[in-house]
Amino acid sequence: MSLGSDSGPGIVHSLLCHRQGGDSEAFARRAIQSLLRKLKEKRDELDALVAAVTSGGAQPGQCVTVQRTLDGRLQVAGRKGFPHVIYARLWRWPDLHKNELKPVQFCQFAFDLKCDSVCVNPYHYERVGTPDSGSPLSWTSATIYTPSLGGSQAPPLQHPSSQSHPQPPQHHPNHCWPPVLQPPMSTHPGPEFWCSIAYFEQDVQVGEIFKVPSSCPSVVVDGYVDPSGGARFCLGQLSNVQRCAASERARLHIGKGVQLERRGEGDVWMRCRSDHAVFVQSFYLDREAGRAPGDAVHKVYPGAHIKVFDLRQCHRQMQQQAATAQAAATAQAAAVAGSLPGPGSVGGIAPAIGLSVAAGLGVDDLRRLCLVRLSFVKGWGPDYPRASITCTPCWIEVHLHRALQLLDHVLHALPDAHA
Repeated sequence: MSLGSDSGPGIVHSLLCHRQGGDSEAFARRAIQSLLRKLKEKRDELDALVAAVTSGGAQPGQCVTVQRTLDGRLQVAGRKGFPHVIYARLWRWPDLHKNELKPVQFCQFAFDLKCDSVCVNPYHYERVGTPDSGSPLSWTSATIYTPSLGGSQAPPLQHPSSQSHPQPPQHHPNHCWPPVLQPPMSTHPGPEFWCSIAYFEQDVQVGEIFKVPSSCPSVVVDGYVDPSGGARFCLGQLSNVQRCAASERARLHIGKGVQLERRGEGDVWMRCRSDHAVFVQSFYLDREAGRAPGDAVHKVYPGAHIKVFDLRQCHRQMQQQAATAQAAATAQAAAVAGSLPGPGSVGGIAPAIGLSVAAGLGVDDLRRLCLVRLSFVKGWGPDYPRASITCTPCWIEVHLHRALQLLDHVLHALPDAHA
């Protein structure tokens, strides 16, 4: 797996999504940026780091090394610490102490080996604690929580290396803690289908829309050929007489594809099951990355399990945008009629032009808040030769029905601009 032309900010965001929260986000960002600068000429090690972190250790990979300093410590954002401890805290155990780490057997540049280079791959170390009984215990996060196709939540398994002792809390991005129960955003019954998925090759929709029943909270979209439906949408069975060579090649690499899982009233998580990265357009991830909505493409590596849609955030966003558009349309109508006072209101034309962008926000713009798009194998955007997702060889668009229901309620609640 290669990062190809993936940009530095994109990699920083991908790694930042998996921090465990012990240090501030500002410190974590600077620590990641510092490490990426040291790995600039070591692309294989950078690939290994991204794969290890985003897969939660499912792909521990090779050593990721930095130069050992005279006192063994590294300075990041004005703070000195042992490098392997800094990054183990960042991505695995935020409450870690420096004497609690021991390397795994296959780590060739472990800190304790006193080599000129030090491995900082957080999945090349195990944590060693001392329970109240005094007996040493080591534990790892090698066992990763994986939702079953039925959406049930199995507790993470424990693997003590000595006698059985109570396990310390595990801080791990793929461990799913019980969600905080919140009241539903609408008393209206949920939809019959929680999502519908359309498959495209470049700008052409191929096959029929695949609908996922609300009784099935998890669905897999893969490259195989089972036509029976249910909890699997198999893209390999779809024919296209106009299929181009690029789509034919990309379809060979979809493999196990992705798993989409609905949680709660309508949040959506995605797991990349393919051997190749997928590229996601998600307003939720945009917001988490501090980007403008629709401004970014997020690369998700094999094995990664991330949240791609938040229903409450979407609901707030659609309410704000709909209200802004409504107010702008009302003000624009008043400006055209000449009833808005002010120095710029000559004939009402200038303020009308100023309001036109906000007033032009339509239902289609709001509907885009209720979907997630993802491309298999190939990315798009400023870092790739393809300008838009419609230039990629194979991609899907996921329409989220509960969000569309809520949008319908929001639109109905708006006052009539012409009343």
